Amino acid sequence: MAHAADGRHASAQELLPLDDIIDSVLCLRGGDYRAVIEAQSVNFALKSETEREAIMAGYRAFLNAMTYQIQVIVRVLPTDVEAYLIGLRERLSGGASESLRRLALDHESFVRKLARDRTLLERRFYVIVPAGLEGAFERHGIRWPWQDRSANGYQDLEAAASQLAHRCQEIAGGLGAFGVVTHRLGSEELVQLWSSCLDAGTATVGHSALMPLPVVSGLRQERAVNDA
Repeated sequence: MAHAADGRHASAQELLPLDDIIDSVLCLRGGDYRAVIEAQSVNFALKSETEREAIMAGYRAFLNAMTYQIQVIVRVLPTDVEAYLIGLRERLSGGASESLRRLALDHESFVRKLARDRTLLERRFYVIVPAGLEGAFERHGIRWPWQDRSANGYQDLEAAASQLAHRCQEIAGGLGAFGVVTHRLGSEELVQLWSSCLDAGTATVGHSALMPLPVVSGLRQERAVNDA
């Protein structure tokens, strides 16, 4: 087990790659900065052949336009059926017709039966966006937990946050061009994501998802698309 310099056991916080979350920016140990975008899925199977070709062409154009590396994370999670049904009832509470309410009740019964018979899963897609180009805002050395942020550290964070905002808009526009809806995670959402990744059974996925490890480059992603 890891020990602190004075012989005491190191805290869990000291063992994690996360240093802080400030204004929707992940501040990782070693001076790295990241933003996280959640991307909605596109039902590719229901698209026509022409629409599929357009989506693939848009994806290739998006990757070819990338001038920096990104990381794409897919999490497979149990579906929260109750939250879905509560949202369905709320949408129908505002004066829906009797026939529509009956259909909603039948749908609720079907979903509950389906959930009893099998495990329902959903996929969540995240794009990890780095700051800097070839380490421009990165690898300044690990800052020990008891040390205050230096003036240079704050300057780096401000510059990184500005660049991340621009890159997130760029990625959102590129994905939106072929129908993928995106949303940048705010600070609270980043906390929830990080916490959920550390829950029992998902610690390995979470650890690799947000650590500053080598990321997938646009070129390798495009080759994977072409090979598919």
